[in-house]
This record gives sequence, structure tokens and C-alpha cells, in this order.
Amino acid sequence: MNKLKKQPIRTCLGCGGTFEKKSLVRIVRTPEGQVLIDPTGKKSGRGAYVCRDLACLEKAIKGRKLQRSLEKEIAPEVYEQLRSAMEVQGGP
Repeated sequence: MNKLKKQPIRTCLGCGGTFEKKSLVRIVRTPEGQVLIDPTGKKSGRGAYVCRDLACLEKAIKGRKLQRSLEKEIAPEVYEQLRSAMEVQGGP
């Protein structure tokens, strides 16, 4: 008998919507303190999720939700790197 595997659900920090984990972008704070996009979703560290939409990333940044979730003060240069990486990855 085949059982369907339950898909993990995560909440977007920008819009607050709930989606399957694989449809969101994971931003991770590594044990070394770096903040970066985790395309595999498997890097060790504290993670936060946003939609593949630049507007959701902007909402998470503006509301300081990303800093709160990652429990780290984030430098403006890191935000620029995240924006650039999101633009390269593209939207939905």
C-alpha cells in the first residue's frame, strides 16, 4: 500500500501565507553568523522562509521580520546581496 508523504509547510515572512517548503526560498544564518540564501534547504543554521517574490523579501526586510526570525542584526550590504540573489533566481 502506497502512502503519500506529507509535505512540510512553512510560513512566508513577507506575506504571511503558508506554502509547501519547496516552493519558498530559505534564508539561513549559519553557525559562523553569515546570512545567505540556501538553495538546497539543507545548510545547517537558523532558517527563515520567503516567497520567491521580491515584494515579500522587501516586506520581511521593512518589518524587520527577517532580523527577528534569524535572531541577528543584518547589515545593509547583506540585504543587497539577498535582493540580487532573489532577482537572479527569478519569481514564481
